[in-house]
Amino acid sequence: MIRMENLKPAKGAKTKRKRIGRGNSSGHGSTATKGSKGQKARSGGYHKVGFEGGQMPLQRRLPKFGFTSIFKKEYAIINLSRINTLPNDKEINPEFLVDNGIIKDADKDSVKILGTGDITKAYTIKAHKFSKSAVDKIKKSGGKAEVIA
Repeated sequence: MIRMENLKPAKGAKTKRKRIGRGNSSGHGSTATKGSKGQKARSGGYHKVGFEGGQMPLQRRLPKFGFTSIFKKEYAIINLSRINTLPNDKEINPEFLVDNGIIKDADKDSVKILGTGDITKAYTIKAHKFSKSAVDKIKKSGGKAEVIA
């Protein structure tokens, strides 16, 4: 039976605080649990977080600005809804898109056509890449999707 006089705190619940450097009779006198010599035994003898004893620290060894691939290909992305607003020319290519102010530079930008929006006119569109939905919609409208090498 549990009674008030039988209750005790759980094992490890009551711990005594270590009073460091309060004389030898405290059990933690003389070196105050710091050992004999060395940097950690001295006053002010700790170092900054991440210090590795003079070795170049990990946070300085790692690259800071991520990784940029030198082979990454940039695409000027154009949706079908944008193409549908263009004049009713039969062929649309990167040079035509530059002339109409949709992309800035035909030499630098590779063009990718995405299938967002609808297309009602039958265009022959020449671009470097097409999404599957764009090709389906272009063919449905009676046009052609030609990939530029």
